Amino acid sequence: MVIRNRIAEGRIQGFQAGRESGFRMGRCQYALDTCYPAPTPLREASVLFIVQGIFDAIDKGIIHGLQQTVRVVYTATAADMLRLANELKPNLVLVMNGLHVFPNDHANHVDQVRQMGIRTAIWFADDPYFTDQTDALAPHYDYVFTHEMSCVPFYQGIGCRQVHYLPLAANPTVFKPQPISPNYLSDICFIGTGFPNRIALFNELTPFLIGRKVVIAGGLWDRLDRFALLQQGIKLEGVPVEESVKYYNGAKIVLNIHRLTYDATYNKNSRNIPGYSINPRTYEIAGCGTLQITDYRHDLEQHYRPGHEIETFQHTGELLHKLSHYLIHEEDRLRIAINGMRRTRMEHSFANRLVKLLDIVFA
Repeated sequence: MVIRNRIAEGRIQGFQAGRESGFRMGRCQYALDTCYPAPTPLREASVLFIVQGIFDAIDKGIIHGLQQTVRVVYTATAADMLRLANELKPNLVLVMNGLHVFPNDHANHVDQVRQMGIRTAIWFADDPYFTDQTDALAPHYDYVFTHEMSCVPFYQGIGCRQVHYLPLAANPTVFKPQPISPNYLSDICFIGTGFPNRIALFNELTPFLIGRKVVIAGGLWDRLDRFALLQQGIKLEGVPVEESVKYYNGAKIVLNIHRLTYDATYNKNSRNIPGYSINPRTYEIAGCGTLQITDYRHDLEQHYRPGHEIETFQHTGELLHKLSHYLIHEEDRLRIAINGMRRTRMEHSFANRLVKLLDIVFA
């Protein structure tokens, strides 16, 4: 009898999950079918794009955006930048981030590209966390773009003449609603490294999370106080981009928690420049048509309306209240998720960002 009851209960849960997933996909598809982003102008220019090489989602998103905005697009790694700039003579060399895996003589190569009469621009995606490294690199470029609004005066203060705030975005060909198999379903999902502030928050959330389907993916999460209680849903090795999209699609709620800007262990930001801007994950989660609850950043309301296209929290008590509400109120959850997805598709593509970048560079 017990086994029969469990089988029946499993069938009911499976039916409910399938119904919710199908209902969500139908709503998302209708929203996308009635979503008409403005046409992207095509500029008669050639761009050599230098990938950052460690965050494929952003690199591929920019390549996709460039293909929509300029006539000729070349892509290369930093090691080939100087040679290809000399051979191809593009109108612009655009570098993504310029950190982590770039060669030590990269700044010298940028100087040589400028001496060829070719415009150079860099788009920093890790600000303000590595400003102890970007301060030596930024002045070598003609144009500096940063996703972090607090870093604009910083770069201006070290002598960069052309500094512009340019938020990141999401690639709509990757971060989108999609049907997924049951093993990607969850109540609550978080994907990212277990930095100290995130560990502290999840330590507080643990009693609430016990007994719910939770997915956490990323390194350092074995430092949780009660790791064993959540271990079944934790993937310490992290997940690739394609898998993260599936987990976002399968979650009722995805949490987004920005890392601290003053963490001396993991950051190189000795000036303690604050973080005012939302991270790229904000756009990526929203693009999947899933309810996102995030901590607050100063520029958030320029991109999404809290309570209408995204949810926010200021402290753990508020987060617990909103988790409890949205887990059981499917219509509220879907309404905000779909509104956020529409806003992302309409405004927050890399093509939209690159139109602004190119307008500045070729003004």
